[in-house]
Amino acid sequence: MSLIKSISGIRGTVGGAPGQGFTPVDVVSFTAAYARWISRASAPVNGYRYRVAVGRDARRSGPLFQAIVNNTLLLSGMDVIDLGLATTPTVEMAVIQMKADGGIILTASHNPGQWNALKLINSKGEFLNEQDGLELLSISDSADFCFAGIEKTGAYFRRDYLRDHINSILEMPLVDIAAIKAAGFRIAVDAVNSVGGIAVPQLLKALGVQEIICINCDPDGNFAHNPEPLPENLTELSAKVIETGSGLGIAVDPDVDRLALICEDGKAFGEEYTLVAVADYVLGHNPGNTVSNLSSSRALSDITAKHGANHYASAVGEINVVQMMKDNSAVIGGEGNGGVIYPALHYGRDALAGIALFLSFLAKKGIKASDLRRQYPDYYISKNKIELKEGVSPDDIIRHLYKKYAEFKPDLTDGIRIDFPGSWVHLRKSNTEPILRVYSEAGTREESEKLAREVMGEIL
Repeated sequence: MSLIKSISGIRGTVGGAPGQGFTPVDVVSFTAAYARWISRASAPVNGYRYRVAVGRDARRSGPLFQAIVNNTLLLSGMDVIDLGLATTPTVEMAVIQMKADGGIILTASHNPGQWNALKLINSKGEFLNEQDGLELLSISDSADFCFAGIEKTGAYFRRDYLRDHINSILEMPLVDIAAIKAAGFRIAVDAVNSVGGIAVPQLLKALGVQEIICINCDPDGNFAHNPEPLPENLTELSAKVIETGSGLGIAVDPDVDRLALICEDGKAFGEEYTLVAVADYVLGHNPGNTVSNLSSSRALSDITAKHGANHYASAVGEINVVQMMKDNSAVIGGEGNGGVIYPALHYGRDALAGIALFLSFLAKKGIKASDLRRQYPDYYISKNKIELKEGVSPDDIIRHLYKKYAEFKPDLTDGIRIDFPGSWVHLRKSNTEPILRVYSEAGTREESEKLAREVMGEIL
């Protein structure tokens, strides 16, 4: 597997030759380039010396590679705030509140345990935009960086920032701790043996949840199942919810920026509907616009219209959603993979914030999770992927589909999205894997899957 480089960092399977896998050589090179980019971008935020917050999820390669990242930054003249095991949104919050110049998270998100990655964020606690990312890639490719002399190496600090992150969530006006306590929730949690096993129970205790049942919460990095929080990977959690009579099941991915929910009957709330429900709650108290990406359900658009506001669709990628949220003064946004972005806290997908807002909504409603789900329109998304063979051009595929479906005026903002009456299909090249993603949505599962098969047939 080749190393994947993008504007947001590098990602690959651990081991192998430099440039082919995720190796120490690649990590040193990219971290040094990042340090160089920071020093070229602006003066230190604190007016004294550059500093970078570094955290990691619990995958087994994390401690080894974090040591490399920390020491590369120190030898580049940067101070390091070592957050240890930390969720991605925790690192983002730490950058903002500690006035750091940037942050690095060692996590391959939903990828299996043999993968790892560097996620890079700027001094605003946000992922790099395209211009900054391309500049960093140029620095890395040209090895345009150098290291500090011994008298100018950085200083090292160790800090656990989770408690601060949780406190900020508890202070959000829409988080109703009293209502959550009064609801007497029993909640089952599946944290796929990563950092969510620390963060989610700690948050739930702080919110006053009456009983917390943990499975796969030992953060040893031995993922108990495929770490992507999809219904087919959460059968153990569904069974545990039913077995224990829990009112809700909560699942997060390894770095805790995606949130999936299981209803009290063991059925999935639907990862697309995490954002829909949270947005419904937020818009009920703070009317405003919403944003999701082109691969997300139209249910958010329906709910936004119900509240008399406008919905906007961005290209896929958190930074694209964030930029469109800023451009349109959105009060809530995110991605249909369970990623909730609540700008009143920070501009980043944050499963912990999503949990607090969802539980507040559910508690105040005084209904079961399945009853809440039934209040929203039913759409079904079929999520498929096609392996890209050597020499196959995604651009050629998109041009072919554009001609084939020209009468529907396809959107070429990000790959190609074709909107039909009552349905849509979105095809784009993945930023993290050598595949084409093909997402389709319709009023029934059968219609959605049929649409996906038709479009994929055109490709294959």
